[in-house]
Order: sequence, then structure tokens, then C-alpha cells
Amino acid sequence: MVLSPLWLPVTLAAALFQCWRTALQQRLRGQLSVNGAAVVRYLYGVPVGAALLTLYLLAFGGGLPAPNAAFLMFCAAGGLAQILGTNLLIMAFGHRGFAVGTAYAKTEAVQGAVLALALLGERISPLAWFGIAVGVAGVLWLSLAGRDLSPRELLRATAQPAALCGLAAGTGFAFSAVLIKAANTSLPGDDPILRALVALVVINTMQTVMQGGWLLAREPGQARAVFASWRSSAQVGALSACGSACWFTGFALAPVALVRAVGQVEILFTLLFSRFYLGESPTRSEIGGALVLVLGVVLVLVGR
Repeated sequence: MVLSPLWLPVTLAAALFQCWRTALQQRLRGQLSVNGAAVVRYLYGVPVGAALLTLYLLAFGGGLPAPNAAFLMFCAAGGLAQILGTNLLIMAFGHRGFAVGTAYAKTEAVQGAVLALALLGERISPLAWFGIAVGVAGVLWLSLAGRDLSPRELLRATAQPAALCGLAAGTGFAFSAVLIKAANTSLPGDDPILRALVALVVINTMQTVMQGGWLLAREPGQARAVFASWRSSAQVGALSACGSACWFTGFALAPVALVRAVGQVEILFTLLFSRFYLGESPTRSEIGGALVLVLGVVLVLVGR
């Protein structure tokens, strides 16, 4: 496929929004349950996504593409895969071996590349594959910094529940990316960005119904808390919608593997936030991992 140069800045923006949203969402964990904190991403993201779609139509014209059965099916499956991936990641946090579970979840870039090749036929160069592997190694390094885990110990920990949940979470996120790409391509029309914004609104609405319905059935008190915390929750939803709009646009303009590989710079934004906002000094191990991650991203860009 011919790559639009826009895919790179929107992917970097997606990583930045995701880092920012995660930082704000952590504050909600003191007010809301796991499911409650997750629902706000979708519930408060729907109006922001709709606003982005409206502004795009006003700026560039055109009409809304008519949704078809394939589009709705891919949207529902992609939204559910994202919910399951998030819940599995939280389950990894709950087991002993938090660092291992988090690290294994970061394999989503490799899993996404394999799934995109198998299901969408997306092919990338050998150098880009190598860059993805190097980038994942850098992310693993950063995830395990200061944990005193050797590669052998990490491999031995693969059978632990935290690692299995982490791997499954990565699979959920990888499937979500591929299904979102499939949803985009199943819509009629020549504007991939418009199709991405339509998919954003539809998927966030479906996710609100799916996880919101679960919350109402299992945690009705939390449903009330979601609305009571609207000031903080609305910020999380807005950042989530902006981030998802950028992710969906990136998937529409470039192979899933490239977008996910470059998107791993989110962890670098986290380090920069801790350094310049919180005043924390990075360790040598963190600096080393960051350099490896940057090398992987450079290889992906050169090999694209």
C-alpha cells in the first residue's frame, strides 16, 4: 500500500494522548472500580468523537458513509477485543509478577504484525520486522527496569498467571487493531480518515453499551459514581476519544504493524513526563531501554 505521510504524526499523537489519558485515569481508580474507570473512556468519549466527526465534515465536506453488516460486525468484535484486552491486563496486575505481566502485554506489536499479515495480508519489509523486534526488546527492558530479572528468569516466568494474562492482553489489543482496520476498509467511500472517525463513534457507542450494561448489572452503585465523577471522567473520555481518533486514522493510513511499532514510544512519553513534570531522574537501565526502543522505531521507519 502507498503510505500517506500523515500516518507518522497521528501515530505519535495517539501515543501522547494515550500516555496523558492513562495518567489521568489513574486518579479515577480511587473513586471508581476497574469496570467503572474503564466505562468512562467510552461513555464520555462518544460526544467528543461525534464532535470530531462533525468538525471534520464541516471542514472537508462529504457525507457519512452508510454502515453495512460487515462494518458493524468488525466494530463490535474490535470493541469487545479491546475491552477484553484491558480486563486481562488488569488481571495481570492482580497476580504476583506485575512486572512480568506488563512486559508480556507489550508484545502486542509483534502479535499485531503477525495477525495483520495472516488476516489482512499486510506485508512489511524484513528490516521493519527486525525493527519491531528491537522495539519490543526495548519496551521489555523498560518494563522490567530495576526488577533484577534475567532473560532466563523472564522466560521461566512465562507459565505464571501474570505472564499468561499479559500475553492474552497483548493478543486482545492486537486483534482489536486488526479488526478496527477491517472495519475501516469495509465502509464505502474514498476518505479513510472520515471512515476512521465514523468507526470511532460507532465502536465507542458499542463499548458503552457492552461494558456499561455489565456495570449496571453487576455494579449499579458504580454506575452512579461514573456520573458523579463527571468532571474528572469527562477529561479521561476526551483524551481517550482524541487518542482513539489518531490510532484509527493511523490504522487507516498505514499497516497495523508499523502503527503499533511506532506507537510504543508511549513509554518514552511516560519517562519524559516523570522526568520533567515529576522531577524523577531516569536510571541507567531506563536510558538504555529507551535507546533500544528508539533504535527499533528508527529501523521500522527506515524499513517501511
